[in-house]
Amino acid sequence: MNVHGKSIKVLHCNANKDLAKDIAFNLGIPVGDAQVNTFSNGEIGVSINESIRGADVFVVQSTCAPVNENLMELLIMIDALKRASAGRINAVIPFYGYARQDRKSKSREPITAKLVANLIEAAGADRVITMDLHAPQIQGFFDIPVDHLYAAPLIVNYFINKKLDDIVVVSPDVGGVTRARALATKLDAPLAIIDKRRPKPNVSEVMNIIGDIADKDCIIIDDMVDTAGSVVNAAKVLKDMGAKEIYVACTHPVLSGPAFERIRDSLIKELIVANTIPIPAGKPADKIKVLSVAPLFAEAIKRIYEGLSLSKLFD
Repeated sequence: MNVHGKSIKVLHCNANKDLAKDIAFNLGIPVGDAQVNTFSNGEIGVSINESIRGADVFVVQSTCAPVNENLMELLIMIDALKRASAGRINAVIPFYGYARQDRKSKSREPITAKLVANLIEAAGADRVITMDLHAPQIQGFFDIPVDHLYAAPLIVNYFINKKLDDIVVVSPDVGGVTRARALATKLDAPLAIIDKRRPKPNVSEVMNIIGDIADKDCIIIDDMVDTAGSVVNAAKVLKDMGAKEIYVACTHPVLSGPAFERIRDSLIKELIVANTIPIPAGKPADKIKVLSVAPLFAEAIKRIYEGLSLSKLFD
């Protein structure tokens, strides 16, 4: 692909190799020739084995686990691209790590989401393309353009095709009501809200259910599932209150710690996720359905490259 003499390159670090290949396939181009290696002492080295001078480069890398290593890979790759005279460096970050630390909730805490934004800019990125930020206002932490994509259209189409009869969309907490209401509107379904509290990080307690969920199929929607404690507890409470089948949908399958085992042993019928984070091989994933965001990112990249509007992708 070549517009006005400027070529396009899609490169990747180590976090999202398969997704990067799928994005390149959807664009009809090969993945660029670059390698990210580790020295014996743990330092990261990057080799770019083709000319990218003047090119519009899109480097794909989620800052998922191992978070710090993947973040450093991205920063070093961006620096290498800058020093190799890339025309424009676009950081494609399907999952933006540290997004949960977007404000000070108590004294003497960092705002790490802002720190990561500063690092990406300092490394030399000209643009960021990401998906379903934990807090949308993180876009404002950058002084470069940020294209914020959403996986909601994929999730909506998935449930429309399932043809479930009597459904209710459930927000796992008050903070997720906007996301849940948007999905409920698209599915023409009622909304319920789980009232919960967090006594400490990664621990939640369901206090109450707001809304009618009896004899209905429930779809719990969130931006990510981490240890899965919240959604597993929520599924149990919903079942106890008369719900039929419990589905959970999220964009980012963080799935750390005992998450896979909790989901396997839970009352959740199906967990629908996007492939912004790869599912590790060998994990119990029978209940997990993965939707590919490669076509969406490919279309966004094509439109950015050609200088077209991205608003169509938000419909």
